Amino acid sequence: MLPLPPSLYPSLIAALLYAVATLIQGLRLSRGARADKRLICALGVVAVIAHSVALGSQLLTSHGLNLDFITAASLIAAAVIALTLLACASLPVETLLVLIYPLGLVTAMVAQFAPPGTVPRIDEEPGILSHILLSILAYGLFTMAVVQALLLLVQNHQLKHKHPTGLIRAFPPLQTMESLLFGFLWAGWIFLSASLLSGWLFLENMFAQHLVHKTLLSCLAWVVFAVLLWGRHRLGWRGHKAIRWTLAGFCLLMLAYFGSKLVREYILHI
Repeated sequence: MLPLPPSLYPSLIAALLYAVATLIQGLRLSRGARADKRLICALGVVAVIAHSVALGSQLLTSHGLNLDFITAASLIAAAVIALTLLACASLPVETLLVLIYPLGLVTAMVAQFAPPGTVPRIDEEPGILSHILLSILAYGLFTMAVVQALLLLVQNHQLKHKHPTGLIRAFPPLQTMESLLFGFLWAGWIFLSASLLSGWLFLENMFAQHLVHKTLLSCLAWVVFAVLLWGRHRLGWRGHKAIRWTLAGFCLLMLAYFGSKLVREYILHI
């Protein structure tokens, strides 16, 4: 009988807690009641700890750091949830958790049971690890921004048509939602800038054949977010225009990382 992988039980615990927290919050919001912030955050903290324990054994191998497509997705999901929980301490962003917790549930389970991709292990050099950490933080913050943008889109639509549902009635005011969106965008853009700079400093060649698509798409995403932030500051961009630019930049960023990894690991097998 094969021994059970050490990440199995932490992954199951994390998935269960994410599911329970999502169900509790979803039921309350559907009735127009405010989320029980303490309860869903407490469940989320324990879930992220269990998720992190599982990721520890999945990432750290005897051959180096394993960052295949699925494990990287699980790591970014855990980072997104952890960042959102930290933000909940001072900002009214607990509504985001009803959409982000299921992301953690799915990625924790898929990372546990799906076959690994054919990606080489990464040597744990400090410069490379700093680049990876900055990239994960940038992706995490932009994921929070795009979830916020989608919620803002729904809120805009329902307020415009004067039929807000229970979920929308639990949201903060529209101006607060927009301010939170641009706060996430500014933080994500700063970390993306630092990530690109660290890549130039610590990677041997960012335009090598296996990195060129990622580099170009990441730079395009950086430009899109820079234009959006400039437009907000100088031209007062908001509403649908801000949401469209946010989604465009996010799609470029996800193609840069996950698109290239998916093709390399599961299609080309390189």
